[in-house]
Amino acid sequence: MKAVSGTLGVARSNLAEQIKARPAAKVGRRPLPEETLVADIKKIIAGLPSYGYRRIWAILRRQAQESGQSAPNHKRVFRVMKAHGLLLEPHCGAGEERRHDGKVAMDASNLRWCSDGFEIGCDNGEKVRVAFALDCCDREALGYVATTEGIKGEDVCDLMVASIEHRFGSIDRLPQVIEWLSDNGSCYSAKPTRKFAKDLGFEPRTTPVRSPQSNGMAEAFVRTMKRDYVRVSPRPDAPTVIRQLPEWIEHYNTVHPHKALGYRSPREFIAMRQTP
Repeated sequence: MKAVSGTLGVARSNLAEQIKARPAAKVGRRPLPEETLVADIKKIIAGLPSYGYRRIWAILRRQAQESGQSAPNHKRVFRVMKAHGLLLEPHCGAGEERRHDGKVAMDASNLRWCSDGFEIGCDNGEKVRVAFALDCCDREALGYVATTEGIKGEDVCDLMVASIEHRFGSIDRLPQVIEWLSDNGSCYSAKPTRKFAKDLGFEPRTTPVRSPQSNGMAEAFVRTMKRDYVRVSPRPDAPTVIRQLPEWIEHYNTVHPHKALGYRSPREFIAMRQTP
């Protein structure tokens, strides 16, 4: 700086002050106008009213990638949604939960599948009972069964077959041993059900008694289905609910972003893993 100030004939301290006063150069692309971002967010919320800012950001990121544009930062999405009153109300569960230190998630697909069931109430008083199976790595819903009666062992057997056919096609036995994790419900723990599972190549596993968190991935799926699909959809009667189930499952598998999957849907995660 001394040589420069001598050449220009100015004091070195004056030159240093001028350099400090320069505005910092902005790096990166200019963000989308806020009005455009708000409009995009409102469009997503109109169809997915139970999504928080993280999942809204994941959808915006996906749309930007498909159109070759830059995606907004998740912090900016939060700020914009907060400024326009678009954030979800915070939810705090009540009561002390039983702790579970086991690990349900797996590092690769087709090592452990978990299964559970839930109930959907209809406006006319009917009940739809659903049992499902998930892969404990990629979170894809592999299959489900639905009935207005109780879930029986035969229904669980049908679910096992449907899940295998979804992943491997029409085969008589799994190409490798896969754990089948469930709670201690009678439809899962019945001897004929467990024998059928072993004949297919499963290794039946059950969670500890009075510890639903031991099958936490299935519990999370139930919460997602009830919050993002059941609660915001019409449920006049059982046939209407049963007709909507395939659409809900397909949307969950192809669109719903998961935090554990880097805010990708199960099918996006599977495709990413398969890409060399």
